[in-house]
Amino acid sequence: MTNDSSRTEIQAYLFFGGRCDEALAFYTKAVGAQPGMLMRFSDSPDPTPAGMLQPGFENKVMHCEFRVGNTVVLASDGCGPEKSGFNGFSLALSVPTEQDADRAFNGLAEGGQVTMPLAKTFWSPRYGMLTDRFGVNWMVMVTQPQQ
Repeated sequence: MTNDSSRTEIQAYLFFGGRCDEALAFYTKAVGAQPGMLMRFSDSPDPTPAGMLQPGFENKVMHCEFRVGNTVVLASDGCGPEKSGFNGFSLALSVPTEQDADRAFNGLAEGGQVTMPLAKTFWSPRYGMLTDRFGVNWMVMVTQPQQ
């Protein structure tokens, strides 16, 4: 690793256990995600090692990216459904207005479970938590008080 930490970054990489295409469509609708590069296992120039890929996953997503605002999220179907699980972290979505928070929160909550409804807090005029239909935990907040 070099000493130039300005080029070092961390990105979320989510594994959807066979539901990545569905997740991409959902996040596009719910939070305006912009899909980018997408490669399926069948597109790989190298064959998948025998026994690594669950039968029926040949046309699943091997790797993709989507952008939400200024953030790029990486995703895959993984090699099978047993690889999916989103415990111990949340994605924090910061938006500029309360209307944006309402829209994103309601979109993400569709088919999911609200753990803390949107409300005013001492750090945000609108903050809420939920788990979406894929099991991804989200914190939605307005970062600056509206004027």
